[in-house]
Parts: sequence; C-alpha cells; structure tokens
Amino acid sequence: MSLFGLGRNQRTFRPKKSAPSGSKGAQLRKHIDATLAVDFFNQVNLLYGTLTEFCTPENCPTMSAGPKYEYRWADGVQIKNPIEVSAPKYVEYLMDWIETQLDDESIFPQKLGAPFPSNFRDVVKTIFKRLFRVYAHIYHSHFQKIVSLKEEAHLNTCFKHFILFTCEFMLIDKKELAPLQELIESIVPY
Repeated sequence: MSLFGLGRNQRTFRPKKSAPSGSKGAQLRKHIDATLAVDFFNQVNLLYGTLTEFCTPENCPTMSAGPKYEYRWADGVQIKNPIEVSAPKYVEYLMDWIETQLDDESIFPQKLGAPFPSNFRDVVKTIFKRLFRVYAHIYHSHFQKIVSLKEEAHLNTCFKHFILFTCEFMLIDKKELAPLQELIESIVPY
C-alpha cells in the first residue's frame, strides 16, 4: 500500500509510452518550442534596453564584440548587402526584423496544429545567431556598466539559458560563438 492507500496496480496516472506524431502533445511541443523564440527575444530586448543611454552611436559606432569581431547588417529585403552601422542601429534593425519574423504567421503560426514552414529551422537559426551578437556586444562593450547597474546575475542567467538552449538544438555554428568562447566553455564544455 502507498501513502494514499492505492496499491501498486491502482495508479491513477500512466503516461503513454509513445504518442502518435500528429497528436495534440506533439503539436503542443512544436508550439511551445516556437514560443521560446519569443521569450529569448524578450530577454535580450529587456537586457539591452537597460543600456540604451550608454550604448550610443558615439560610444559604439560599430556593432562589435571586442576588437576582433564586427557585425554588419543586412536583412535580405530592404538592405540586401551588409552595411556597417552603429551598435544601437544594428540592435534596432535586428529587433524590428525579429519582430517582423515573429509576427509573420506563415513562419510562426499562432494556431495550435498549424504547420510550420520548411525553412522554420533556418529562420530560427538566423534569429538566434543575431541575438547572440547582442549578448557578445553587451559582454565585450558594456559588462562593467551591467555590473554597476547590478544586472550581472540576470545577464548571466539569461545568457546561460540561451546558450544551453542553442547548444541543445544546435542553432548557432561554433565559429559564430567565438567572441564568447571562454564564457560558453564554462557553461557547456565542448
């Protein structure tokens, strides 16, 4: 007898060993995975938002992650060839671009069970690669400000969650992670 008076054979909950792929559970899983992109977008947006008075075109004339890495902007639609922009302009372009992707129901369906496009993974990989660039810029250019604002623990927690997720689902190529390689290796040893 168990604590609740139920014998071993009288369990009231038993998970199914395998649910068919078209089941509500599988659909819900895909929907949850898609909404996580929104969560990561919101976290980066919030963290960067605390730095807007410090990350200015004057202070950050180029979107960079230290002296070795510089990022140029292209969205493939309005700006087809990569252009050099200030860090705040890059982040503005990026957040607008991501928001457009997230709002596009042909890419991120809002209805449970609606199909995801065949290029969904590629779009998500591009979103995550570009969000990583914002983290790289924050750590390389604004970490001391983050510490003085007492946001270090929040930044580190958000980044750790972001990296664990991207590594689990292989969303960012290892070479793209180079600007924060040492930090990442302390989170996820390769």
